[in-house]
Amino acid sequence: MKTPTALSEMDQQEQTTLSELGNRVRAWRARRGMTRKQLAADSGLSERFLADVEAGKGNVSINSLEAVARALHISILELLQDAPRPAQARLHGLLQRLDETQLDQAYSLLGNTFGLGDAQGRERRIALVGLRGAGKSTLGAQLAAQRGVPFVELDREIEREAGTSMNEILLLHGQAGYRRYERRALLRIAEEHDDGVVMTTGGSIVSERETFELLHSRFYCVWLKASPEEHMARVVAQGDMRPFGLTAQGGDMSATREAMDDIRRILASRESLYARADAVVDTAARSVRQSLKDLERAVPRVAQEH
Repeated sequence: MKTPTALSEMDQQEQTTLSELGNRVRAWRARRGMTRKQLAADSGLSERFLADVEAGKGNVSINSLEAVARALHISILELLQDAPRPAQARLHGLLQRLDETQLDQAYSLLGNTFGLGDAQGRERRIALVGLRGAGKSTLGAQLAAQRGVPFVELDREIEREAGTSMNEILLLHGQAGYRRYERRALLRIAEEHDDGVVMTTGGSIVSERETFELLHSRFYCVWLKASPEEHMARVVAQGDMRPFGLTAQGGDMSATREAMDDIRRILASRESLYARADAVVDTAARSVRQSLKDLERAVPRVAQEH
């Protein structure tokens, strides 16, 4: 059961979302030169309903949003996303014509020219991403020792930021509150470790677009990759099967199969997101020593030159 504090925070977030949606519908309607009456006629929705939506009061369904978007001659994504600035839109059009190698060159050029890249110490701060059981903690601690920089776990830093445990953060503040503390922790770690750090992250961080973009802008990200079977085996070996719904005895065969199916689904859904990391290290069928060597080769040598 949610506490009054959590409910209040969730209500405020919902109201903010509805108000922002109303502003966007009103702005697009103005851009199209449509009256509310015209939008109602073209969308098949009532004028009273649209008035409530624009006032941030409407209980909006996906079907209603699709009807509004069609009437405005835009996609539902265009309605929900921030409109790009004109210069940003031109730049995006140019970047779409580049191949992967050219995109990497453009990224480095922009970063070096405008002080957005290594001038902020990004390549000295290493963030390991990947699903539980990939070896993030083991390899991260060893890499940090070799580079002579601190090793931190983002989960522990989030707890430090909130002053309470992960379970309490979720109970009191929900996912939205957790993500706010996560972003605060990321910014603090980046500011405190300009000379270098190795950090592990939670497996779901790539699923939060804004958070992953923040991580990517401040840290050199490495995806530690493994097969579903190895993820399962390593977590079981650690003696904590709770993330996969298994008991200390390993559970029955049906539970094990279900857990494996969950891992495969998670990996499949996040693969394209994990692949946005700066480097990938496949730990499948590799010893810790071999994987550490691969990781050393994958990260920049900047920190080792100090």
